[in-house]
Amino acid sequence: MSGGTGFQLAADRVSAKLDCVDDQIHIEQLEVFTHIGVPEEERGAPQRLTFNITLWPNDEFGNLGDQITRTVDYAAVCQETKRFVQQRSDKLIETLADSVARHLLDVFPIERITIELRKFILPEVQYVSVTVTRERATK
Repeated sequence: MSGGTGFQLAADRVSAKLDCVDDQIHIEQLEVFTHIGVPEEERGAPQRLTFNITLWPNDEFGNLGDQITRTVDYAAVCQETKRFVQQRSDKLIETLADSVARHLLDVFPIERITIELRKFILPEVQYVSVTVTRERATK
């Protein structure tokens, strides 16, 4: 190879691959108890829900400098999710999942969020779930 062009092409390919960063933080099976359900008697006692939450932080992991203050504190996300859910009394898990996603987008430095919310209510199935994905509005 003359003049190192082969190396330059390889470097360009690596750089192009790095431009499409898709860094994520995933929280699996966050357990929350809350009042939810359509009939009043169903909402009478707290029910177990679990959340699988995937966050796309505003900043790439490579830019964090190994500093907790520059990333999304996933312990804080868990605490805030529990606090937010426990203060509500929704009828539908669809409504709750949407509200949680929008709330976390407002509170934390994330660009995108996907939430799978599972409810364990029907005896003949392991669980019922809904999944929502929301993105921060571009300015």
